[in-house]
Amino acid sequence: MIDYDWHLGHKILEVRPRGPLSEEDFQLLGAQVDPVIREHGRLTGLMIDAQDFAGWENFVALVSHVRFVHDHQQHVRRIAVLSDQALMKFMPRLVDHFVSAEVRPFAAAEVQSALDWLEDPG
Repeated sequence: MIDYDWHLGHKILEVRPRGPLSEEDFQLLGAQVDPVIREHGRLTGLMIDAQDFAGWENFVALVSHVRFVHDHQQHVRRIAVLSDQALMKFMPRLVDHFVSAEVRPFAAAEVQSALDWLEDPG
């Protein structure tokens, strides 16, 4: 399951993965994100609260995630990843090779700092 909230009038999307992700999770998320991208052209930012990220239900879910990122990454300017897990701090360096967005890690408690960075036009 992926919980989500919009910030700044649908300019920044906050997502919170809960439990192993499924193929359906990405279909449901796309149904929320795609109309906003069609209307505004892009998202100013994406904030991923990765504290409770538990992987994927199966290989099909992983492929759905990769496809979702591939199809949407060019429509996001910046990505903030919230997590205190040591491995997640390296994630921005890994995804830099696959996404055009600027990616930056934040500690889980730095929600406001992440939002400030995402909305900064710099």
